[in-house]
Amino acid sequence: MKKTESAATLAGVQDNKRTLWYLKKVPLLAGLGPDQMARLSESVDLREVRRREVVYLPGDPGESLFLVNGGRVKISKVTRDGKALTLNYCGPSELFGETCLVDGSPRQEMAEAMENSMITEVNRLVFEEFLSNNANLGLRMTKLLAKRRLHLENKVETLVFRDVTSKLAELLLELADEYGVEDSRGTLIALKITHQELANLIGSTRETVSLTLSQFKRKDLLTTEGRKVIVTDSESLRALY
Repeated sequence: MKKTESAATLAGVQDNKRTLWYLKKVPLLAGLGPDQMARLSESVDLREVRRREVVYLPGDPGESLFLVNGGRVKISKVTRDGKALTLNYCGPSELFGETCLVDGSPRQEMAEAMENSMITEVNRLVFEEFLSNNANLGLRMTKLLAKRRLHLENKVETLVFRDVTSKLAELLLELADEYGVEDSRGTLIALKITHQELANLIGSTRETVSLTLSQFKRKDLLTTEGRKVIVTDSESLRALY
């Protein structure tokens, strides 16, 4: 019995150290002191989610927010008839589900793992306590929310006032800037993404996106390699929006 208890205690210590290691990599939490960080690590749940696994759906309780430790999570709006609009992708050290901080009301969006991921779940009330007791964390959180508000405003403007050619050109350049790897042909977007996902990001259809990509290829603005895209003429793409 003692050996079993000792092993369980050791495993608990190791899990806590692992959680603490992940939390220290999150820029949002950089203002927390060692004691606060240690206390937070004891109040969260670290878990793995598989590719295509849903973290939460519209209507689910808004009781927690999440940190991405590894992998990529997609945040999207989904209609009753299955249409989707991708709002954001969250990668390592980024936060999602933060709208629960408004009033804890049910989710209005869906969160889904786009690849095998590791996430940390933080109870809303626990995080609110840390916000109340740490001005630096509160300021960082305010700036993050303001930045995301600006991102959504720009997205709405793009969806309403721009055509598909313009929206897709801008999206490809944004992806090239974030995930780009230098290639002999140009900039390889090191991100496997389907035509449907591209369509969801710009509020279009898969057929329209496929047609527009074919037009870009004919104009030698890009080339493809399986599900990856290589931007070969970024200046000409930029001129389209």
